[in-house]
Amino acid sequence: MRTCARRSSEVGFAKTPNGERDVTLLRQIWTYAAANPQAVATSARAHVELSFAALAIAAAICIPLGVWTSRHAAGTPVVGVVTALRSVPSLAVLALVMPVLGLGFRPALVALVLLACPPILINTDLAYRGIDAAVKEAAVGMGMRGGQVLRRVETPLALPVIITGVRTAAVEVIASATLAAFIGGGGFGDLIIQGLQVDDTAELLLGALCVGLLALVTEGGLSALARAASAPQQREPSWAT
Repeated sequence: MRTCARRSSEVGFAKTPNGERDVTLLRQIWTYAAANPQAVATSARAHVELSFAALAIAAAICIPLGVWTSRHAAGTPVVGVVTALRSVPSLAVLALVMPVLGLGFRPALVALVLLACPPILINTDLAYRGIDAAVKEAAVGMGMRGGQVLRRVETPLALPVIITGVRTAAVEVIASATLAAFIGGGGFGDLIIQGLQVDDTAELLLGALCVGLLALVTEGGLSALARAASAPQQREPSWAT
């Protein structure tokens, strides 16, 4: 049986100054994490696997789809339909897919993929639409074919905006993946729900802090990647030499 840190209700927060209370709470969180490393590691692994699987699937679907929608008149309604998915709550999606997929990883994955699709598709579509036509004409004038223009000219220019869309989706997915715990999907949501059930503030806040930390680290990494992708644009492009 897992050992739990002493509950916040037993400390008498009302009688302690705010600074001392914060230190005590941080100590409780650390004590709980040290006493339950296996539970924290299991939740972390489940949360990361679920979040990044959803991102990978959404990117594999929406980046090629965004390239297509940026080139065809029929693409605008497609983008509008996918954008409308943002208005559907994740819990509602879970309720819809549970009768078909049951409990666990798969229904949570479907809900998170639907959540991740709109920002990736919108940014990909805008990134390719926003490329100056003169740049593409210059590449064609140099003898490039359609596939070469897409690969060597358009994609490097669009990449920073696409990564920004993936970054937005990543933060939303990591935060929303806590809902997977309601249907047995695991993740840091387990810590949050269990903390609420047993009135253990340390366990609850540990789960919330881990979600926030994972989101910040992911956003920082993708922001750095977007800056790295933008850097070559400041120099003369390789296809122009």
